Amino acid sequence: MDTSEGLVNLQKHWDTAYKKCPTEKLGWFEEVPTLSLELIADCNLKSKATIFVAGAGSSTLIDALIALNYTTLIANDISREALEGMEKRLSESDKKKLTCIVDDLTAPKVLNDLPNIDLWVDRAVVHFFLKESEQESYFNLIKSKLKKGGLVLLAAFALDGAKKCCGLEVFRYNTQMFQDRLGDDFELVKAQDHTYMNPFGDSRPYIYTLFQRKE
Repeated sequence: MDTSEGLVNLQKHWDTAYKKCPTEKLGWFEEVPTLSLELIADCNLKSKATIFVAGAGSSTLIDALIALNYTTLIANDISREALEGMEKRLSESDKKKLTCIVDDLTAPKVLNDLPNIDLWVDRAVVHFFLKESEQESYFNLIKSKLKKGGLVLLAAFALDGAKKCCGLEVFRYNTQMFQDRLGDDFELVKAQDHTYMNPFGDSRPYIYTLFQRKE
């Protein structure tokens, strides 16, 4: 199977997931993304800071960031269905604060033209990249787009976390694994273990990390 076929299959997988299930019933749904918002608050960003949300899906994080008066948001997902569902929740004025990009984070095309990013947010997409080549491509994209002094929030299933999500295998992380991927140009600001309770009442251990790129 070539790369283009793999991309189409993943798009179909995620489009189907978002079509068949209401957002609030998805296994990764957060009514309020509290921990992400707390870590973002620690970043002390200006309202015009460029915030990129990787694998945003239909996340309520976008709604929350708009409510906090951030005005330059970019949401990415491989699923057009997911992003369109999120946009439907927003008012016309709020949509002006958001750019949605359908693209593959591990084989980027449109994403190669991203502006410089102040904050890169990834809750629960990085752990779907199983292959070494996918991981390398993804972290290279972060490094190519994040400003010096910029921040990256990475959250994924912890080493004792779930082995699958939405029918797909996942690659679990700890803080040092993220550090190794980002390299010496990034310093750890904060790391926190977190147990997420999904809509079905199941516990899912996560690791949340915040790194800053050196000036």
